[in-house]
Amino acid sequence: MFKPIRFFPDDTTFRFIHLRTVSYTLSGAAAIVSLALFFVFGLNYGIDFRGGTLIEIQTKAPQADIAGLRSTLGGLQLGDVEIQEFGAPNEVLIRVGQQEGGEAAQQVVIGKVRQALGDSVEFRRVEVVGPKVSAELVQTGTIAVIVALIAVLIYIWFRFEWQFAIGAIIATIHDVVLTLGIFSALQLEFNLSIIAAMLTIVGYSLNDTIVVYDRHRENLRRYKRMALPELLDKSINQTLSRTVLTSVTTLIALFSLYIFGGEVIRGFTFAMIWGVIVGTYSSIFIASPILMVLGVKRDWSGVTAGASV
Repeated sequence: MFKPIRFFPDDTTFRFIHLRTVSYTLSGAAAIVSLALFFVFGLNYGIDFRGGTLIEIQTKAPQADIAGLRSTLGGLQLGDVEIQEFGAPNEVLIRVGQQEGGEAAQQVVIGKVRQALGDSVEFRRVEVVGPKVSAELVQTGTIAVIVALIAVLIYIWFRFEWQFAIGAIIATIHDVVLTLGIFSALQLEFNLSIIAAMLTIVGYSLNDTIVVYDRHRENLRRYKRMALPELLDKSINQTLSRTVLTSVTTLIALFSLYIFGGEVIRGFTFAMIWGVIVGTYSSIFIASPILMVLGVKRDWSGVTAGASV
């Protein structure tokens, strides 16, 4: 018979809570740097948020001449124009920045590009995002993330105790802030798909945290005389194989998508890869140690969990 896969033996005794000072320091520093990068350099917003025109073409030649396309479109005086390969070698994505003059000006851009490229390419997709729409997308995307975090707080508050809810929300905010930081540092394009990735990260991080929290709650009822640091370490170690196995299998799928999935989902998969890594880290090194700080109690006695019973 096949035995279940375990990355760590059942009797693992890593002292995660003992490292809480180090993890708090590293996470705090990373969060501060991420916020500083966000406010100083900002995000590289895509057309979804900045507004502009998105044109996807396929050249008739087996290999697109990117340099030639840049030269051709650069002579049109359209302002900010980005050209990159998109999937196959003969597929190209053209982004043209927002033009003054409203919707009519964007249609003029499309006409100029069509005329300049002629019959040498096939136009596969054309999208125009106006400034009003892009501003609404920024607002609704921000609201979506905030509402998700509030929903997480309410859900865990009802399912566990308030200490667990605070721990989970701090860990989740930690993951979101670090994701914003890495996108700001690398100036990767930030568009609607990244908002979707961040909402997925919130769900993934919450799932990891809930698994560990469930074991904390079980052990708080089972080991009535065990000191809280030892009990939290025991719970984390008992769920460690499951946590790592879930993360590794998810990362295998995400790396496959990142490498072979093409340019269209590369930003999304990068955000997910980063989110899975920091989400796994925060469920172990952030969410659980916070219970020590907040003084979680054994619900049947009202005595602080760290005390002997």
